[in-house]
Formats: sequence, structure tokens, C-alpha cells
Amino acid sequence: MSAMKDFADLELGFDIPALPGMSEAEVQTPCLILDLDALEANLARMADFVASRGLRLRAHGKMHKSVDVARLQMTIGGASGLCCQKVSEAEVFVRGGIRDILITNEVRSPVMIDRLARLPQSGARLAVCVDDPTNVPQLAEAVQRHGTELGCFVEVDCGAGRCGLSDPEAALALARSIASAPGLSFAGIHAYQGGMQHLPTYAERETAFAAALAITRAVVDRIEAAGLPVPLVTGGGTGSHPLEAASGLYGELQCGSYAFMDAAYGRVRGEDGGRLDGEWRNALFLLTSVLSCPAPGRAVCDAGLKAQSADSGLPVVSGPEGVRYTKWTDEHGELADPDGRLAIGDRLRLVPGHCDPTCNLHDWYVGIRNGKVETIWPVSARGKLF
Repeated sequence: MSAMKDFADLELGFDIPALPGMSEAEVQTPCLILDLDALEANLARMADFVASRGLRLRAHGKMHKSVDVARLQMTIGGASGLCCQKVSEAEVFVRGGIRDILITNEVRSPVMIDRLARLPQSGARLAVCVDDPTNVPQLAEAVQRHGTELGCFVEVDCGAGRCGLSDPEAALALARSIASAPGLSFAGIHAYQGGMQHLPTYAERETAFAAALAITRAVVDRIEAAGLPVPLVTGGGTGSHPLEAASGLYGELQCGSYAFMDAAYGRVRGEDGGRLDGEWRNALFLLTSVLSCPAPGRAVCDAGLKAQSADSGLPVVSGPEGVRYTKWTDEHGELADPDGRLAIGDRLRLVPGHCDPTCNLHDWYVGIRNGKVETIWPVSARGKLF
């Protein structure tokens, strides 16, 4: 892997946390670092998984929001396309050269429908999820106006209780409406059960998936019985992808967090009872520095709530042994250090509780290999929320 940009004329004063060639100890903190060896190993592992099962991988870009990571997923990671959640995210990835994007969400704002309909003018193939028949003429009008085409997936609520239809008759009516709309094509079924991804045991996820699969299969069977082929069923995530892969129904997986791994996914147990962070390596870390050692057994670092998401709990300290992150405030993190291992200026790698929203708080990834900065990548789609 080589650096994606020439940083020879840049200085740290431009709010770049590091430059290629620096040691990890010279990186400004708090910042996100990527263990490039671990990242590449995770990408290769997933590439082997999907290839051995004859599936497509559409990696989820909302996790990393990085054009550079997406390119790596395409070149060595076995991905044939990318998922996004928002049109503004998709615009960033299209500008970055990604040519096959599914927006795994509904787009209802007239402004954003117009922007979505423009995107295929770049030569990229775009698709979107739909769960309401009134959305179909809106999308069709926009693509006709811009002379483009869109694929549309009928979104199925297969148990997450979020967007989507669960009634097979309603799904059939929507699929027919899409198939007959000018400029639109019925691309298949989107069935992602997000609620089961972090269920702690494999048996619990198996039970939840059995219910999800029954709903999804009933929709597919009804549509196909009416004479309308279902080209693809897409879905699945890091916590459930072996189940979708073995279902015989899904043709595409949408895993995201596997590439970086975080503390919340790390606690989830796989089929063999082992933790997922034993199968997938931690590649993303929040690098932090010790600012103060105000009392025996206690230290304070510079990574607080403004540097990481709080929704999935406290981060995990990746060494030294016995040190724990115990509390956060806006700018600081408190550390329990019972053996007095820490000194002011020490660097710690924290495994964030939830990678997706943590990544969205930062401007840069610092790619590290063998203790040295190899590359700097922007968090390209940071803040793209509409």
C-alpha cells in the first residue's frame, strides 16, 4: 500500500495529525489510527469468505466514510460495490471513483431526489431503497428529467422495526410499480436485520435470523409467483453474515464493521463461542496521550466524548495490561492504572465502542505499519448527513 497523497508541502499546522515517515509516538492526539496490516488482513478474510460462497460483497461505506478505504475494499477486499446511507455520502464516493453504489435508505426530500437522479451522469450505477409507492413517481420524474436511470430495491422490514414493508402483497404491488416506471428498474429485495447484529450469542442471532428469513422468503416467493423475477436479495452485516451466506436466498452481503472492528462487535460471540475480535483483528484505534497522573492509580488522557461515540459504551484500552478507561468528559478520559504503569506523555491505543459514529467525528485516518506512519487518508464523507 502506498500513500494516496503527496504531503511534502504540508505541515502539522494545517491540522494534519501526522506526516508519512513519522513514528507513532510523533502523531498528534487524539486521532484515529489504522493498523494497516490488520485492515488488509480483515479485507482479505472477507474477500475469501464471499468468494468461497459465490456471493457479492457490497461493503458499507457509512462505517468508514473514506474513499481510500473503499478503494482498498475494491482492489484487495473483494467488494464489487459500496453501500451508503445518504445521497451526500454517495456523491463523495462517486467523485472518488466508486462506480456501483446502493443507498440503503429511502430518499424523500425533493432536493435530494434531484441530486440522486443526477449522479448516474458520472457513469456510476446507482440504486436506492423504496418502501412507499408514492416515492416511485418522484424518482421516475427526476431520472427522466436528467436522462438517467436508477435501480430500486423494495425494502423489507424483516424484524428490525425500522423502514420497510413486511406484507408480501404490498411488496409485490411496490415491485410492480417500480418495474413499470420509466427510468427505474426493479433491482431486488433489501432485507437487513440490524437489530440482530449485536445479539451476544450465535444462537440468539440464529433465532432472530430464522424469523427474518421467513419474512424475506415470503416476500420473494410472492413476487416471483406473480411472474416478476427478483434479481437479488441483499443484506447482512458483520454480526450475521454467515447466516445470510448459508441461507440460499441472499446473493449479496453488506458488511461494514468487519474492516475495522470495534469494542461492541468484539464482545459478540461467533458460532464457535469465540469473540468476534478473535476472528477479526482490531484495525481502528483512537490514539490518545496521557496528560496527567494526578493521584496514585489514576491517569487522565486527552480523548473524551468529543473524540469518540458514547452510544456503545466505554472504549477498551489495547495495552498496557491492567489499565482501564473508566470515565469520560468532553475533552478528557479517566484511566484506572492500579499498577502505576503510566507516565505523562505515554500513548495509548483505545478500541472505540462503536466505529461508525466515532469515525464521523474525525478528519483524518493515520495509517500505521511497523510503528511508522505510512499514509494519511481523509475521512472523505465526514458530516455528510443528508
